[in-house]
Amino acid sequence: QVQLAESGGGLVQAGGSLRLSCAASENTFNRYAMGWFRQAPGKEREFVAHISQWSGSTFYAASVEGRFTISRDNTGKTLYLQMNSLKPEDTAVYYCAAYSYGVRLYNRVSSYDYWGQGTQVTVSS
Repeated sequence: QVQLAESGGGLVQAGGSLRLSCAASENTFNRYAMGWFRQAPGKEREFVAHISQWSGSTFYAASVEGRFTISRDNTGKTLYLQMNSLKPEDTAVYYCAAYSYGVRLYNRVSSYDYWGQGTQVTVSS
């Protein structure tokens, strides 16, 4: 069972950048498909980005495509989310998540078995 811990959140002005990290506890990190989700106050948790475990294929929500980049360092057991051109509507708690087997819908909260505790990102206008 993998444990996940996010870091890198904070307060940034609109147009700025942040890089989130998600450290995994498992040495078999490369076997996990990984995703980033976010949840704003009063809203449901929503998909942000996904990276597969074998090919490293990436997928993004339309709202972040071209501004955010998901990547992974399997040796360092770390997932990243580079966020550029941030907007106030990107303000949310950001969560990393993982699953290790099966063909699943990568943009669904219910597809992921393991979650981090979240890190707050606040973008001021």
